[in-house]
Amino acid sequence: MSAGASEPVRPAKRRRGRTRGSAIGAPISKRHFLVISVAIFAGLAVAWWAATGFGFVKPIFLPSPGSVLTELFALAKEGTLWVDLTVSLYRIGSGFAVASVLAIPIGVLIGNFAKWEAAIEPLVDFIRYMPVVAFVPLSILWAGTGDVQKLLIIFIGTFFQQVLMVMDNVKRVPREFIDLGRTLDLSDLKILMRIVVPSALPGIWDTMRITLGWAWTWLVLAELVAATSGLGYRITVSQRFFQTNTIIGYILLLGILGLITDQVMKALEKVLFRQDRGT
Repeated sequence: MSAGASEPVRPAKRRRGRTRGSAIGAPISKRHFLVISVAIFAGLAVAWWAATGFGFVKPIFLPSPGSVLTELFALAKEGTLWVDLTVSLYRIGSGFAVASVLAIPIGVLIGNFAKWEAAIEPLVDFIRYMPVVAFVPLSILWAGTGDVQKLLIIFIGTFFQQVLMVMDNVKRVPREFIDLGRTLDLSDLKILMRIVVPSALPGIWDTMRITLGWAWTWLVLAELVAATSGLGYRITVSQRFFQTNTIIGYILLLGILGLITDQVMKALEKVLFRQDRGT
């Protein structure tokens, strides 16, 4: 081969020691994913058991797993746990549903029409930076101490964030899709209903899944003050009597409920938007 001839390009060698899923963007199997997730939870449970079992942490600060489970079973047996759970699920379901029903159409509206965006977006952006905690005493003055006040806190903490996130979802719809609708001589309403909204739905669903996690936080906040039942209320009462096992148990229960709702929405996303996700 002559000196001026170019060398043939050789394929890059794969680096040794790199397992499947360790490279950027590399997928892993569902079984592998599940094994890793369960191992993490199991490891934390073992660490918790060891810290309390060997006396590294006093029970007043962190009770043992057995003590927490025993307390939860006792509360479930006497019916307290089920009452708190039912009330909290009703509150978060109602508050989140009202916020989503109002936020989605408003977000779609300001995401498509500049005049509506100029009228609504700055105001929503202004309110969303106000701390939700500051609205707790005001909500009691406005709505009393019943369920309406709890729903109002969940609404305030969720609605304004949802509006802006849905607006961003709508703005990500490719402009070519809208231009195609105009080429077909579709009205603005038909472009919205047939092109924009269906294209933005996967992103809107992700927005709902994320804000549902925030709604669980606002639920607990709403029930910490002026409540007579609910998961947050029980945490407050247990704090007064230093019942750490009940506090830890209810916190873990909130985490489990949040994880379940998140995984359910993920599973529904794969079913509802299978074509959009390429699955």
